[in-house]
Formats: sequence, structure tokens, C-alpha cells
Amino acid sequence: MMMNEMKKPNEITNKGANHMKKMRKLLKNEKGLTLIELLAVIVILAIVAAIAVPAIGNIIQNSRDKAVFADASTILSAAKLAMTDGACKKTAADTTGLTCDKDELKPYVEGITLATGDQVVKTEATSSADAIWTVTYSKLGNVSNTKFSVAADAANGIAAYTVGTTSIQEKSLNKAMNQ
Repeated sequence: MMMNEMKKPNEITNKGANHMKKMRKLLKNEKGLTLIELLAVIVILAIVAAIAVPAIGNIIQNSRDKAVFADASTILSAAKLAMTDGACKKTAADTTGLTCDKDELKPYVEGITLATGDQVVKTEATSSADAIWTVTYSKLGNVSNTKFSVAADAANGIAAYTVGTTSIQEKSLNKAMNQ
């Protein structure tokens, strides 16, 4: 029994010594980033940010511009409904056309703030062509991306639209929205 009793303190001492050796090994095995490695990571992140930020800015602006065109399309649809209900009046210049102004459109448009001068004009075509619908919406003047400009195409009845103007015809609006 004495032998067994003597082994126990040695075993404890050996286990403690082994544990201490492992702890020293772990403490000596310090792994981390050097200053150069840290700077390299920061430079890479800066390059990625310099590329990504302008791209995201363009995406946001394009979304805003498309939202303005979507609002103009909604106003046009509301005007068609208002004209069907008889809420719009004959144009002063042409007795064959109809005009829906801000006050007449307001009950048909929700969530879009109309400014003074915003209107939709329907002009009857002189030939067998369809009527020409023109939306005047002040926020169209805020569109800044020239990719939404529309070139005139007489064969298809598309009038030119230049970014920054506040009036657009229906076919030009549809073409601008699909660009």
C-alpha cells in the first residue's frame, strides 16, 4: 500500500508539470497579425470601397429616376380613369382634347403629391392614329441620368424626351421606363 500511496503524489506532480508545459507552449505560441498584414487588409478594403461606393450611388440615383417615371405613369393611368368618369374638361386650345389638372387628378392619385401645373392632356390625333397623351409632372425635371432621354421616332409615334424637362408623351414615357 505504501507504493500506491507514493505514486499518487508523483502522478499529481507529473500531471501538474505536464499542464504547466502545455500552458507555456500556448503562451509562447502567440499568433496574431503584424502591422504590415493589418495595413494590407486596410488597403484592400479601401480599394473595394472606392469601387463599390460610386456604383451604389448610381444604382440609387437610377432607382430615384425610375420612381419618378413610375409616378408619371401612375398619374397618366389616373387621368385615363378620371377622363372616363368625366372629371376632366375640354382643353382651351383644342375642343377635341381633354385636360386633367392637379385638382381633377387628386381624387384618382394616392401617395403622389401633385404640384401646381401638373396635368395630363389628351389630344385627339388628326389621322387614324391613337390619341396623344402628354403628362406634365414637375418632378420629371429632377431626373438626371441621360440614359432616360428618348430620341424621336416618327415611325412609331414617339416624341423626343430630354432629361430635365417636365412634360413627356405616353409612348416616350413607356420607352424611358424600359431603358
